[in-house]
Amino acid sequence: MPDGTSRDGDRAIEQLREMLLIREFETRVSELFENNELPGFVHLYVGQEAVAVGACSAIDEDDYITSTHRGHGHAIAKGLDPDRMMAELFGKETGYCHGKSGSMHIADVDAGMLGANGIVGAGPTLATGAGLSIRRRGEENVCVSFFGEGAMAEGQVHEAMNLAGVRDLPVIFVCENNLYGEMTPAEEQHHVEGFASRGDVYGMPSETVDGMDVGEVYDATGRAVERARNGEGPSLLICETYRYRGHYEGDPTRYRTDEEVERWQERDPVSTLAADLVEVDGIDEEEVESMREDARERVEAAVEFARESEMPDPETAFEGVYAEDLSR
Repeated sequence: MPDGTSRDGDRAIEQLREMLLIREFETRVSELFENNELPGFVHLYVGQEAVAVGACSAIDEDDYITSTHRGHGHAIAKGLDPDRMMAELFGKETGYCHGKSGSMHIADVDAGMLGANGIVGAGPTLATGAGLSIRRRGEENVCVSFFGEGAMAEGQVHEAMNLAGVRDLPVIFVCENNLYGEMTPAEEQHHVEGFASRGDVYGMPSETVDGMDVGEVYDATGRAVERARNGEGPSLLICETYRYRGHYEGDPTRYRTDEEVERWQERDPVSTLAADLVEVDGIDEEEVESMREDARERVEAAVEFARESEMPDPETAFEGVYAEDLSR
């Protein structure tokens, strides 16, 4: 468990490994999509890696998360297998949902990944439900719910936060403020400066953190997790971050300037952490490059696994879609 203040070089190295894996996974997915190898849309997480890795490294393996349409980074940070993730993107039988979910709905309940979600703002409602289930079962788990600042305009998000606050549920709401809800700037969607005040409305502490700094996200999540495990209820974290790609692959991004993107790229969370490990912790630059190459090889192996996997049998189209009738 994080102590909320300390720096741990070994932990930072593992966080860099995960961030590199996410970056390489998303970079390769972009190439595959451009080459028409993937069906459907993809929404990439490039630039936001510090949020997923920082938050997920602050929870335990048996804790839960809910995700968004931009969920590949969350899934990898929670420990999902890149092979099965890539196979799902290819629509193959070996994917997590046997090719039915595609990019936006990958889930593995056994791993605590309660699902990416194509419906904006749907994750927090699932997280509050998970929190209620945890409470009723008398367990000490927590649920981290990732969502974007655009989802802050969705009524169901406020309903979820209100119920979590009223019941003191063990939920950590993580708002990834990447400045744009699809193509609309945040200031044109919300008549508030920042979002921390939203937590006050529902009686939960709020904290605004640098979402480009994995250590800061880790520490803030750790404090929220400790509160939740102690029965003190939910928290709201506002992680200020930025997506380097468009809202979706193919988005011309006319709504933002090259200068803005360049400013945020100067704070690249992957490059910044790598440089910090070299300068502060004294690891060799060759070790960083070795980790980068390991990530590339891991992702390429996932691509080959996906390409070689079988397409699902059409006869199985309705399997796993409906719950079993437990009354029989």
